[in-house]
Amino acid sequence: MLGYLLRRILAAIPVMGVVALVVFLLLRLTPGDPAAIIAGDLVTPEQLERIRTTLGLNEPLYTQFFTWIGRLLQGDFGVSLISGVPVIKMIGQRIEPTISLALSTITMAILIAVPLGVIAAWKHGTWVDRVVMSISVLGFSVPVFVVGYVLIQIFAIDLRLVPVQGFRSIWGGFGPFFERAILPATALSFIYIALIARITRASMLEVLGEDYVRTARAKGIGEAGVLLRHALRNAAVPVITVIGTGFALLISGVVVTESVFNIPGIGRLTVDAVLARDYPVIQAMILLTSGLYVAINLLIDLAYTLLDPRIRY
Repeated sequence: MLGYLLRRILAAIPVMGVVALVVFLLLRLTPGDPAAIIAGDLVTPEQLERIRTTLGLNEPLYTQFFTWIGRLLQGDFGVSLISGVPVIKMIGQRIEPTISLALSTITMAILIAVPLGVIAAWKHGTWVDRVVMSISVLGFSVPVFVVGYVLIQIFAIDLRLVPVQGFRSIWGGFGPFFERAILPATALSFIYIALIARITRASMLEVLGEDYVRTARAKGIGEAGVLLRHALRNAAVPVITVIGTGFALLISGVVVTESVFNIPGIGRLTVDAVLARDYPVIQAMILLTSGLYVAINLLIDLAYTLLDPRIRY
């Protein structure tokens, strides 16, 4: 296991190297003057020169690349061209809301979707199965922002049960955090509940037809024991894959939800950076997202061996 982990970490280094090269060239190989592209039309010569100096655009391309990589290895993602604040500080200020929202969403999705998928497989072909699959289709069909606005209208405006927008840190108390996290987490979890429930149902249906499941039932093991101890554990590998991939997508795909609920996370930071042409922030967000995908894929592979002892690397 340790050898496999080391090999995967070493294999991730060239992957991140290619990502870093593409991110670096994204600005430098753009047609025209990169400084003028960043600054826009109404820019003075002094501002252009300041941007060129900040990004090192006056140096040869290879010098720029190695200087940029050296700074990255030291944790220096540069300085925002708009606010003048270090990018790593901006990400640090915005990452807690996004991580909190992603964890709340994936926790809610797992707690709801896995039991739904198990029940749908157990009651395959009945009205229960059809209801669960109908809910899944609805979750795939309705956009997140529509669900968000409906939830705001019902629970925040009409019933006045929770605040409309904003974010409170969990370190300031679970109650205020929960009040502001429940609606965005619910809105964002709809599609993941649908996806995880369908994958769980499909995996469970395949496992429930195996000989060892019939043997367990013949031995007199209760239905709950058959479903949870024998079937669900052996059906968990594709479910874990979807959960891990979904969490990575959540971190990088909360832009709409953060905008609807006015949450100051990295999704909104990315949108603001794109609109303002703040390339150091955009580059840092691409690198952060890519590194997250690599790390989560590694964790998923390691989880396989815990769930299914037959898997060996």
